[in-house]
Amino acid sequence: MFWVLGALAVAVAIAEVFLRVRYGLGNPPLYVADARTGYRLAPDQRLRRRGNHIAINEYSMRGPAISPQPVAGTLRVLMLGDSIVNGGWWTDQSELLSLKVQAGLEDLKPAGFQQVEVLNASANSWGPRNELGYVLRFGTFESQVVVVVLNTDDLFAIAPHSYDLGRNPQYPIRRPPLALWEAAARRRKYTPSAELQALYDQPGDRVGVNLEALRQLNQAVQLAGGKLAIAMTPLKRELQGDGPRDYERVARQRLTAFAQDEAIPYLDFLPRFQQTRSERLYFDHIHLSVEGNAWVGQCLAELVVDVWEKGGSGSTAAPDPLGDPW
Repeated sequence: MFWVLGALAVAVAIAEVFLRVRYGLGNPPLYVADARTGYRLAPDQRLRRRGNHIAINEYSMRGPAISPQPVAGTLRVLMLGDSIVNGGWWTDQSELLSLKVQAGLEDLKPAGFQQVEVLNASANSWGPRNELGYVLRFGTFESQVVVVVLNTDDLFAIAPHSYDLGRNPQYPIRRPPLALWEAAARRRKYTPSAELQALYDQPGDRVGVNLEALRQLNQAVQLAGGKLAIAMTPLKRELQGDGPRDYERVARQRLTAFAQDEAIPYLDFLPRFQQTRSERLYFDHIHLSVEGNAWVGQCLAELVVDVWEKGGSGSTAAPDPLGDPW
């Protein structure tokens, strides 16, 4: 009997070590509730998931510690976004979209700057209202340019909330006791809380509310002395068949008109993605691959330079900095 129990304990220990070392289970990125953003990544985290390094600084950004003000001679860019900017567990810290933008800017560095710094303020499933909340909570860190990276779904994002923190295994608030515990929790069927479902069921013009959040974000950035730009990547299915669905086309047209009316530089990646072999740009149906981060990052670097040097405004299709690499 005792040898059976001993063998079981050894098997559990081996499984626990394997899940921690191979997948990083037992040490997930943690979240905290926030009155402005609804939720954000808990500050000061260092961990690995599936071999990828993840670092969260004191301002809940995915990146190293920063000073509130940039060093003299620095072009500072604040990127705001959801999981596309954040990169999640599938993106190593060294392959983040923000770092690809920074690398592009170092090559295209506008005159008068000795160095470039691109900040990454993002979290899974954030929308324009979460991103506005972040700037209202922390400011722009004296960034000369602020870039909001949206995807098509973000135009329909619900209001900031923290209802399911600690309930949804994707948004934990504390470490699980075991990696095996986390693995089991992630396999269980998850049902959104009634409060969260009510937000999804809430009637009204959700697109209009999110455009209003972008308008207020533009005002906040301008008051801080910066310039706002918007970019939007498409869902992978928008590149197939008949393209975006009818309601998505309408929402896209509204965003284009909004950007023109507000004189906000807007970079729509859909036309450019349609003109290239885009399958290698995607990790899954929505998120970018390592190649996608590099390709999109270079485009965004050119957008930042255009915004800073030329004060570009209005909507535009993505430039083609790399040609068609495939």
